[in-house]
Amino acid sequence: MSSAPASVSTPSPAAPPAEWRASGWLRFGAWASFVLNTLIIATGGAVRLTGSGLGCPNWPLCAPGSLVPTEELSYHSLIEFGNRTISGPLLVAALLVLLLSWRARAVRRDLFVISAVVLGLVALQALLGGFIVWFHLNANLVGVHYAISLSLVCITAAYLVRMSAQPGPRELAVPKPFMILTHVTTVVMAITVLFGVLTTGSGPHSGDATIQRDGVDAVLMSHIHSWPGYAAFALTLALLVWAAARRLRPLKWLAILMAALVVQIAVGVFQARNGLPELAVGVHMVLAALTAAAMTVVVLALKRPTAAA
Repeated sequence: MSSAPASVSTPSPAAPPAEWRASGWLRFGAWASFVLNTLIIATGGAVRLTGSGLGCPNWPLCAPGSLVPTEELSYHSLIEFGNRTISGPLLVAALLVLLLSWRARAVRRDLFVISAVVLGLVALQALLGGFIVWFHLNANLVGVHYAISLSLVCITAAYLVRMSAQPGPRELAVPKPFMILTHVTTVVMAITVLFGVLTTGSGPHSGDATIQRDGVDAVLMSHIHSWPGYAAFALTLALLVWAAARRLRPLKWLAILMAALVVQIAVGVFQARNGLPELAVGVHMVLAALTAAAMTVVVLALKRPTAAA
């Protein structure tokens, strides 16, 4: 009697990899990092606009022999010390995100790299703040200080986007000409921010009443600053119309970017025509960072996870 043919077992298809999800602590740390990096721009602006840049005349101590303001110091010391105080929670948030990203580095190496960059820039900012005090609010150092803070807002915003995305290869989700125009807009916006920093550096808000800015005419710089600003607005409008007509992936964030640009331009025109009031200048500084962050998210929206084969 012939035996029944042996059954041939076929390997079962591999199960798809489980979706990676950020833990609650990682989300908390990432959002705290973004918010604190934005907040420190606001408090740093308050230090400069109230003339409190040397409210704590020493670094890392506030006054000789004292970490905190002493009775002999004025309210400027409280403003400057308040800005310094934010650096502590900001550093803690950056460390928390780095440690949690390290634990997930096997599947999310991108998050670990971004978190390491953030921590490095936060440490650099603290050191640069000391040099700014030592060199009595040098305008170039103050400008670099702001530019790094703005970059940190953009990078922490990028972390939030990548944290919510799935790992793996990505593909272009928009037409190539749209991608090119988006990158051109990014460059123009970066030039706008650069001239904004130079304009503020040549303006009346030096950070301390005893320090005068000499050299470039502030009125001329404000006009030069506006030219790339209006160009960025026109380019963003073109991208928004294009994305709306084709229902492209970055449409939502382009709408948010356009709204931020409209408010930013309105504030900029207001402050230029009203003698650079302190509050308007401070709002303009914070909006510049948030606008740049929105532009960063638009760029990241150009790609999507590669469709499974």
